[in-house]
This record gives sequence, C-alpha cells and structure tokens, in this order.
Amino acid sequence: MAASSKKVLEVFVSRIPWTIASKEMKEYFGQFGQVKRCFLPFDKETGFHRGFCWVGFSSEEGLNNALQKDPHVIEGARLQVQRNRRPFEGQKSNKDGHLD
Repeated sequence: MAASSKKVLEVFVSRIPWTIASKEMKEYFGQFGQVKRCFLPFDKETGFHRGFCWVGFSSEEGLNNALQKDPHVIEGARLQVQRNRRPFEGQKSNKDGHLD
C-alpha cells in the first residue's frame, strides 16, 4: 500500500526525433531539476528508439518546472510532455532500452 501513496516524479515524453539519445534527453530535462533516470525503449527489429521515454526527477520542483514549460523543442521537433501518474515498472536492464 505504501507504493501507491508514493508520489510519482516522472514525465512521459513522446514525439522524440530518432536522432535523440537518452543522454540528450537527460541533458535537456536537467535544466529543470536533477534527473534521476531516463528510460528510452528501443525497437529490437529496427534498432531505433520507439519515439517516447520516461524521465524521472529527484524532486517535485524539477517535475513541476518541466511541466510548466511549453513548448519543449529539441532539434526543431516539438515534444509532447505530460505527467506520468503511475510509476514506470519496466525493465531494470539496458537490454531493450537505456535506463539511467
């Protein structure tokens, strides 16, 4: 029950250009607060990421700062950023994505 009351400090980001890696996502979102993790899943068949990721912040302040900015633009592409309401419980490895 404690897990459900825990605040989720993540954003879900979509419309990410294929030229962007998790390192760039962490650097970009780092301007809003300390990034705790970034998970950018990859497609096994194409080798490219799937165009979306989860970015977790260390504080609620970082999360709110990221949510207040609009638009988010990287390499000329407008990202769609929204609050992630449930904790992401995906893989904990680097096998199919990059998790920091």
